[in-house]
Amino acid sequence: MRRCIEYQYASGRHDMQRDNQRRGCVIDVFCGAGGLTHWFYLEGFRVVKGINDDEACRYPFEENNDATFDRQCVTQVDGKEINKDFVEGEQRILVGCTPCQPLAKSSKSKNDPRWSLLREFSRLIKESLPNVVSMENVPCLPKFKNERVFEGILSILKDCGYCVDWSILFCSDFGVPQSRSRLVLLASLHGQPPSLEKTPPKGQFKTVRDAIGHLPRISSGEICSTAPLHRSIKLSGKNLDRIQASVEGGTWHDLPEHLVTDCHGWNTGQSYTSIYGRMNWDELSPTLTTQFTGFGNGRFGHPEQDRAISLKEGAILQTIPRNYQFAPSEATLTIKSLGRLIGNAVPVKLGRAIAKAIGRHIE
Repeated sequence: MRRCIEYQYASGRHDMQRDNQRRGCVIDVFCGAGGLTHWFYLEGFRVVKGINDDEACRYPFEENNDATFDRQCVTQVDGKEINKDFVEGEQRILVGCTPCQPLAKSSKSKNDPRWSLLREFSRLIKESLPNVVSMENVPCLPKFKNERVFEGILSILKDCGYCVDWSILFCSDFGVPQSRSRLVLLASLHGQPPSLEKTPPKGQFKTVRDAIGHLPRISSGEICSTAPLHRSIKLSGKNLDRIQASVEGGTWHDLPEHLVTDCHGWNTGQSYTSIYGRMNWDELSPTLTTQFTGFGNGRFGHPEQDRAISLKEGAILQTIPRNYQFAPSEATLTIKSLGRLIGNAVPVKLGRAIAKAIGRHIE
């Protein structure tokens, strides 16, 4: 698509972002497209740099956060380099979300080399000793006792003099319309860090209908003429039959026998009930992954239209602001590459809560 890629959801630049009121400087390790970083920028922090080894993240990170993107694997970065980039006299904040795939419940391999990236992040903390640290990851991380990675991070932080607070948070408590939970850790050399402030009233949350119910109807494989990011992947004939036979909030068990895939008869397939399912209008969406554009990859079917959710709908469910640009106007990006950037992002409103908590702590 040859035009600026954006979508309508939230207001533009936050009015708290002012060059003359810096609250501290931030370096984001494993920065991705900048979802976690972005609210630090909007809250008036100086975003110094993002570090990631995926070149596709350069444009969205730099364009939306007024910061430098450093394409490097974290294994090649050391604490001295981190400290050179921090601004003298300002509070130094190091944030990071390591790749979640090897830590997810569905991951079969505990030998995935990305496990070591958690240890690399703790190494950078030890070498650079920033004033404040934030880490966000999957909620099952502390359960991997055989890896002892999380225990190692906590031990290093405490040995370095940090006060540490961590908890498992529901993203819906911060305005994210997903049934997504995340581990969020804050650590500070200035005393006990504060808890994150929840935004919706207790017991209330934004539903799929609240988030995306206003968007124009599109068909499988169609691009909306007024919003180019509102485009869905074209379903094969078999998958089109499956989604037409599916029900809102249902599972593959609702499909007639001739549309059930062979793998669902296996023992491993029985537990993945969300595959070939539709979202429910009046519930939270499932946790978005990098494959949310595919109907067969989870409960990513539109609640009533015969298609998977669009890129724009995924971005809205990730609470990415409407003016967030993923590519220059002349660029052509595939649904797969854009889906990866959007699905890998930390939900921006969770990033907002983290940035606000650190801002209160520093002040």
